[in-house]
Amino acid sequence: MTKQTVAVIGAGKLGELVLSGLLRSGWPAQQLLATTRRPERASELADRYGIRPVLNLTAVTQADVLLVAVKPQDAGKLLDDFGSKVPPETLVVSLCAGLPTSFFADRLPGGIPIVRVMTNTPALVDQAMTVISPGPYATVEHLTVVEEIFRPLGRTLRVPESQQDAVTALSGSGPAYFYLLVEAMIDAGILLGLPRQVAHELVVQTAIGSATMLRDSGEHPVKLREAVTSPAGTTISAIRELEVHGVRAAFLTALEAARDRARAIATEMSS
Repeated sequence: MTKQTVAVIGAGKLGELVLSGLLRSGWPAQQLLATTRRPERASELADRYGIRPVLNLTAVTQADVLLVAVKPQDAGKLLDDFGSKVPPETLVVSLCAGLPTSFFADRLPGGIPIVRVMTNTPALVDQAMTVISPGPYATVEHLTVVEEIFRPLGRTLRVPESQQDAVTALSGSGPAYFYLLVEAMIDAGILLGLPRQVAHELVVQTAIGSATMLRDSGEHPVKLREAVTSPAGTTISAIRELEVHGVRAAFLTALEAARDRARAIATEMSS
């Protein structure tokens, strides 16, 4: 597939992750554009990656694909500024958490294809989970283009847009849950008498190994957990305490809260 010109509108942390991943995959730097709020940020990206920083209106006229990576609360004003000038053949990709494709369709000329994307920060190490949903006028060909853009960052998956708020709660915010768990386990190791660096290495490698087994073995997590859980052993004693303290229920409630917040963002931005 011929590499298209991609412009990242609002190249902050998330936008930079996408740009760096595309470059690592061999995407030509001359076909990558970026817009920023601050001139010094534009210079930083140009020096670091060799890409071309441009103004929003330049990006709109020169790019085949517009990746909108601004904060949700900034998307409305951004689209008010240039939305009417987006050419009909342009593919618009939203990375704005919580915003439905209808938010963009209402602010763009009719017929422009829109795709909603949720990725996560492991894109930095090419281990992202990126979930793609078609919006108005998006075809299978458009989804294929978006997959080509995000596949270098990790794995991609297509779901109906109605599932995107759940995706945001589960994998979009998901890395933070794992970091919190690792932090708690390291603290527990220190409490049990281990040096911090030893506890850190033990927990991080255990997390990597466990995640690799989940991915590569094809086994259900219950079966893998049971393989570690001997009768009257140390593991079942620990799991009993986790259940007594409601850890499973806390995760269910937490993810519901994240999903509800994603829904609320859409309502707030549309009002």
